[in-house]
Amino acid sequence: MYRKPKDQMSIEDFILPFEGKLNKNNRWVQLASMIPWEKIENKYASLFPENVGNVAKPARLALSALIIKEKLGCSDRETVEQIKENPYLQYFAGFREYCDEPPFDFSLMVHFRKRFNLETMQEINEMICLAEQDNKDEDDDPPPTVSGEPPKTNENKKNKGKLILDATCAPADIRYPTDLSLLNEAREKLEAIIDTLYLPLKGAINKPRTYRIKARKQYLKIAKQKQPSKKKFRRAVGQQLRFVARDLKHINKLLEQSPVKLTRKHKEQLQVIKELYRQQQYMYKNKTHRVENRIVSISQPHVRPIVRGKVSAATEFGAKVAISLVNGDAFLERLSWNNFNEGTTLIASLENYKQRFGFYPETVIADMIYRNRDNLQYCKTKGIRLSGPKLGRPPLIKDKNELKLERQDAKIRNAVEGKLGEGKRRYGLGLIMARLKETSETVIALQFLVMNLERRLRFLFFLFLRSLLGRISNRIIPKYCLNCNWVSSHRLKSATPHLEGS
Repeated sequence: MYRKPKDQMSIEDFILPFEGKLNKNNRWVQLASMIPWEKIENKYASLFPENVGNVAKPARLALSALIIKEKLGCSDRETVEQIKENPYLQYFAGFREYCDEPPFDFSLMVHFRKRFNLETMQEINEMICLAEQDNKDEDDDPPPTVSGEPPKTNENKKNKGKLILDATCAPADIRYPTDLSLLNEAREKLEAIIDTLYLPLKGAINKPRTYRIKARKQYLKIAKQKQPSKKKFRRAVGQQLRFVARDLKHINKLLEQSPVKLTRKHKEQLQVIKELYRQQQYMYKNKTHRVENRIVSISQPHVRPIVRGKVSAATEFGAKVAISLVNGDAFLERLSWNNFNEGTTLIASLENYKQRFGFYPETVIADMIYRNRDNLQYCKTKGIRLSGPKLGRPPLIKDKNELKLERQDAKIRNAVEGKLGEGKRRYGLGLIMARLKETSETVIALQFLVMNLERRLRFLFFLFLRSLLGRISNRIIPKYCLNCNWVSSHRLKSATPHLEGS
């Protein structure tokens, strides 16, 4: 059940336990004015049935808690403590007065991330980024024609703006996977399941032999070596495969005899381990290291290896993300846990651009992988220039204008590289700490939302600083005269008092 809270009062009406008022120039107060809380509230309320169950937390409290967590880079528990101690955070969360008690239990943060899924976060991001564009469109509405014909719509607008595209990987918080370590972890989890199933049958039947001590020694014998040979490593993998196969047979027999039912966690682990065993057995027999939908983590089976070819990490493990950058705002175009060719996302990104702004971009600045024949043909039909050299063999002597244009495009493209670097160094895009697939997608989308809000906050600070410097300059800096000399009458008089009596 969900109940819509009362409208947020103004900052002057926020009740503090001590005398004083909140500063309207505070960053959290300014951030609160940038987010369309009413639209989010209406969408959030549709997730809950009417008059059934406990009353859920307000949408503003849930979303603000997620934003605070990602902006401050703290844990779920620390986020609740920060909200409890800071009156500005409580105003940002929609409180009407200061409260020194925890607003909710920190475990609810997981449910907040599930409710604000990937699609919802993308919609909220577009609401915030397109708010300025909507205001401009209202101011620039064309007047009606004399003949009474309706004014031209956005479909007749010419191409405007620049669209910058790029892709990256958002690494998940998992251990670097190897075939041997994965099989050893699977064996240990199977042994724990065997112990659980055998406990009520103790004394009635003999406990199945798992050879866990022997298997552990054989694993450590190879794992402790710095550079074991391929032959030794393959032999160790084969041994662990046989141990896992024996444990799976024991579990199938115990499930028929034991009265204990497996928990949901054990069922999910057992299902993942069976698929892991099938994949490892296939790669072991065929002497290959590639298999479709390869599992690299038992606790996070949705994570896939993403080959990027970088010097620091040739392969990353996480979700691949394709983004677009328009006027400094980042939009999430595609998120997939399987590797994909980012060149295939260009046409969809152009259509999303048309849906958001009402016209196609004038220029698309992207990497060479986006410059294939299908994309070039599509851009040609829409009158869009796609950055990069022509396909085919490069000419011996390039035109100076083309070289100059390529350098300009490379400079513009640095913006999207900087945006991704900002997300990975300053925010949590460099290591996704969420464990579930749905919550991980929410966290990734939330990173770009917070970066867009932070960009608007910096812009407001720039305007405030410029106005402040303007007020100071009017008092201190003399006016600029027509003869290009900096002269001030009051300074002239004070600097040359002897001229007054002459």
